[in-house]
Amino acid sequence: MPERIQLRRSKGWRKPEGAVVVSRPSRWGNPYRIGDTVHVGPAHAGRDTVVVDAAHAVRLFERWIWAQGRIADLVPLLRGRDLACWCPLTAPCHADVLFALANGP
Repeated sequence: MPERIQLRRSKGWRKPEGAVVVSRPSRWGNPYRIGDTVHVGPAHAGRDTVVVDAAHAVRLFERWIWAQGRIADLVPLLRGRDLACWCPLTAPCHADVLFALANGP
């Protein structure tokens, strides 16, 4: 069963074979950072907003990825794969959105 993996820099740690890195510099990274002021689209009347926390960044990412029309790209590339990001496993993470989209019905 695929799962979300937290990337680490600790000595001896290795990314599991076959895991896909979805952290910020990758093509799957979340462009929304906590504290950034971002312009959000019509759903928010086209106004600027500050990303207040990780959960807010994840919600913005989910809207953004649907708007990008990249969902069809997700399924074949990420289905059944472990997804690795730097976020703690107990914190909200955009990898959870990717995971659900890629492995959902």
